[in-house]
Amino acid sequence: MRKTAFITGASRGIGRGIAQRLAKEGYDIAFTYLEEEDEAISLKEEILGLNQKCFYYQARLEEKETPKRITKQAIDDLGHLDVLVCNAGKTKFTSITTLKTDTIDFLYQLNFRSYLLCTKIAVNHMIEHKIKGRVIYISSTRGIRAYRNDVVYGSLKAALNRSVQSLAIELADHNITVNSIAPGATAVRNDYSNETLRKGHLSKLVPLKRRGKPDDMAGLVNYLISDEAEYITGETIRVDGGLILYGPDETPKED
Repeated sequence: MRKTAFITGASRGIGRGIAQRLAKEGYDIAFTYLEEEDEAISLKEEILGLNQKCFYYQARLEEKETPKRITKQAIDDLGHLDVLVCNAGKTKFTSITTLKTDTIDFLYQLNFRSYLLCTKIAVNHMIEHKIKGRVIYISSTRGIRAYRNDVVYGSLKAALNRSVQSLAIELADHNITVNSIAPGATAVRNDYSNETLRKGHLSKLVPLKRRGKPDDMAGLVNYLISDEAEYITGETIRVDGGLILYGPDETPKED
């Protein structure tokens, strides 16, 4: 039976890198995009060129019914579902003094609720068909380390990291594993050369002296969905080059 994966938010960046890697590993792919249809089409053509099936859908996953509808559509098009990767999301930073209700609602609906609603449809399908499934959430190191003006986005990423623990317990009886990947500073455009990744202020803050690239996340996704990782579940794994390892500088300063 052909291997299949559904990835949300895969027309560019981390999601695109994951789709490319899994297609190379022999997976048929379904994915969503928001507005960049030209990028979605180019990804589909790339995957078809690898002799894998590919389906894509325009979707606003913050809308209440969309995650359920699109996940069902992906399952129907693929024939069955082995892997769900929830990646779609958006970052918005704001001070609590100017925080708007609409911002809270949008970030919650897209970055948290859509993940759970996609998961509900996917795992019910996996359970019904006795599929040893894999669920991966793309979180953020902002869910682990606190940052200024990040009370909503970072907190929702922390909630995702916590949710995989409960999901892992609940779904273990069905041989479905659930894990989270927490990227740090990651380049999401097309130039992933070492020269480019080492440029800029953020790169200098990373112990490994470069920003991450989609392949860094895609490699870990590929491992976590493999048989080699069948005993790993409920984990959040940082992929950040050591970015958030630093504590405060306590070196005594001379007066």
